Amino acid sequence: MFPRGAFALCLLVVLAAGAAAAQTKPQKNTQPEPVFEPFKAEKSVEIGMFYLKKKNYDAAIERFQDALRFKPGFARPHFLLGRAFEGKREWEEAIIHYNAYLEILPNAEDAKKVRKKITGLEKKLERERTRRSRANRGA
Repeated sequence: MFPRGAFALCLLVVLAAGAAAAQTKPQKNTQPEPVFEPFKAEKSVEIGMFYLKKKNYDAAIERFQDALRFKPGFARPHFLLGRAFEGKREWEEAIIHYNAYLEILPNAEDAKKVRKKITGLEKKLERERTRRSRANRGA
């Protein structure tokens, strides 16, 4: 049998260890872990296409990002994300996703068209930056 003092000390150590463990728990990751589920990826693309056609770009973007989480390296969602960001006039994001599409499928049937689209968006982005710069100097 334990003396009373030793039992109390053991209990205190156990409680302190539990409290310390609770404080050092890793924070919840804000990005969900990638999970390979090709069927869910295809469904997410399908639903995202619906939203894209309705010009609900934010919902479309969310679904295309889900598709990439379910099937990393899937080229089509990158292309569609490019279209959605283009619809939102977020040229930089559109360029990033069009480039990702070409990185995965450099010899895609539409690669030449996508490269041309990227060039056009880069020009738009440059014009927008120039316009902002002039506006800031005039203010």
